Amino acid sequence: MSKISWKPGTMLFPLPPVMVTCGTMEKPNVLTIAWTGIVNSEPPLTYISVRPSRFSHAIIAENKEFCINLVNLPLAKACDYCGVKSGAKTDKFKDMNLELEACSQIKAPQLKASPVTLECKVLDSDKLDTHEMFLAEIVNVNIDDKYVEEDNRLAVEKMGLVAFAHGRYYTLGRDLGGFGFSVDKTKENKTKPRKSKFMEILKIEEQLKEGTLKIKDKKPSLKKALAEKKATAAKHNKRSRKHFLQIDRRRHTKKRTPQTSSSQSNNK
Repeated sequence: MSKISWKPGTMLFPLPPVMVTCGTMEKPNVLTIAWTGIVNSEPPLTYISVRPSRFSHAIIAENKEFCINLVNLPLAKACDYCGVKSGAKTDKFKDMNLELEACSQIKAPQLKASPVTLECKVLDSDKLDTHEMFLAEIVNVNIDDKYVEEDNRLAVEKMGLVAFAHGRYYTLGRDLGGFGFSVDKTKENKTKPRKSKFMEILKIEEQLKEGTLKIKDKKPSLKKALAEKKATAAKHNKRSRKHFLQIDRRRHTKKRTPQTSSSQSNNK
């Protein structure tokens, strides 16, 4: 196996396809962006690269703020639609039935259906050949509470997030483990276990490929299930019959027992 040399291109993937809302609640717009990411941790900084020809470009450049809405499977179609349609020609919110909610730190709205939204304020911008890159600070994060566990853990695996790779959309795959799983620091991190099933997954895949994997069927066969059901019913019927026989025997015994009248008792 050998690598083939290709011309330089945007081959860094997967990327998060995000829906960026801008403007105001009264005059909103939304576009899809794939050129985005994190550039700093403290303070948390992000960026989006927007073509100057896009309708949202002028809005973001003027208002100096925007909201990044993460995309999950239910939003996938709307995400693609908002990437190919222009807000100057159509109402994308109406077309895709997208509901808006107000943000707390910026005037730009957020998508109600998005599992996580990031409110951003532009710090700087850089005009490149094809895009203008807007560097922004994340001033607030909004999370759908149904993805927050009782221990305050963020259940990312339940969000169904979408990735973008080489012009196509994909859903995220398996959870291979937390950061640091390669050195297995589970004991040192009690709140966020890092133990991974990565090697176990690789072993299963190898066995599937070789045809040596033995899958134990824990579900009983139909024949066995019916036999168990029949045996349970018979056992129940036996108990019921015994119970009624005991009742009938008591009644029969009661009838045969002579009852002493009050007059006879007085003569005694």
